Parts: sequence; C-alpha cells; structure tokens
Amino acid sequence: MRKLTYVVACSLDGFIGDEQGDASAMHRFLDEEYFAFLGTELPETLPTHVRRQIGLDGQPKKRFDTIIQGRVSYDLALKEGITSPYAHLREYVASRGMAESPDPNVEIISDDLVGRVRALKAEEGGLDIFLCGGSHLAGELLDEIDELVIKTYPIVYGTGMPMFGSGLDIKEFTLDGVRTFTNGALVRTYTRKS
Repeated sequence: MRKLTYVVACSLDGFIGDEQGDASAMHRFLDEEYFAFLGTELPETLPTHVRRQIGLDGQPKKRFDTIIQGRVSYDLALKEGITSPYAHLREYVASRGMAESPDPNVEIISDDLVGRVRALKAEEGGLDIFLCGGSHLAGELLDEIDELVIKTYPIVYGTGMPMFGSGLDIKEFTLDGVRTFTNGALVRTYTRKS
C-alpha cells in the first residue's frame, strides 16, 4: 500500500499562510542549508522549475511519484503561467470548479476525491503520494493521510489559513524525527498512530 504524505510549510502557530493562503512571509527561510536538505531528502516536493534551477532536473525519484494538490495551490502556479508545476510527477488537482485541465500532464479530480485517493494508494509498486495543500484538501483527506512532514518556520501569523481546514476530528500521530536548521526552521515527521 502506498502512503499519502502531507508535506506542509507552516508558522509556529500552525498556519500555512495568511487568510488568503499567501505564505510569502516564510520564503525568507529558504536558504542554502534548507534547500540542500530538501534536495536530498524531499526532492520531488520541489516544483519542476526550482528543481531545474538547483540542478535536480532529471534526477531519479526518491520518495514520491504522484502529487495531489488543491485548486488554490494550483492557481498560484497558473498565475505565474506554469500549467504543470510538478511535471516530474503524476499530477492531480482536486477541484470541483475546474472542468478541464489546462495541461495534459495534470488530471482534475472533480468528484469522489477520497475514492480516487484510495485507488491511488492501492496501486501496486511505485513510490508514495505527495499531498501538497491546501488547507481544505488536507482536512477532507485527513483520514487518508499516513504521514505528516511539517516544515515549521520561526514566525507567528496570529491568524490565517490552518494546516487542516476541517471541523474537530481528532487524529493521533507518532513523532518519527525532527531536523533543525540554523535559520530557526525545523522539519518534523509523524506517522499515523495505529
């Protein structure tokens, strides 16, 4: 069974961005040490154009071969003219409002999201599935998430878009590891508790 891993950047107070989802305040922590870690440990989580810039283009996949992202996250790439932000992966965008994809590499999931994710997880072979935001999508898929990789930056928003946009639904995860960085960022990895 393939794992669904929610890789998310957040503030100390658990927000992935401001109320509109803008996370640009976190960008200043993307320094050389941090990029080296991402390039080594989570290379598929970097968008294709970033992978190209730091010399990872064409590298074999390490952890993920599939990505699922929400419409708001995908719209950020579309605003920059990028129709396939993760061209190195099989790309799915969960959207009830987008009728068809602007790119042949991107497939739209417009209904039965949970069923589709379960089918992807049940596929034989292959690597795991990278869940890349947003808040509402993560909330909708909370019962399917097997692993959390939380990239926490040393800032406080005070208010904003939470990591999980859902009602109270308590789930428990086990801490697997913590990596700290000199810029104050840290990356925690958790596995769903059985």
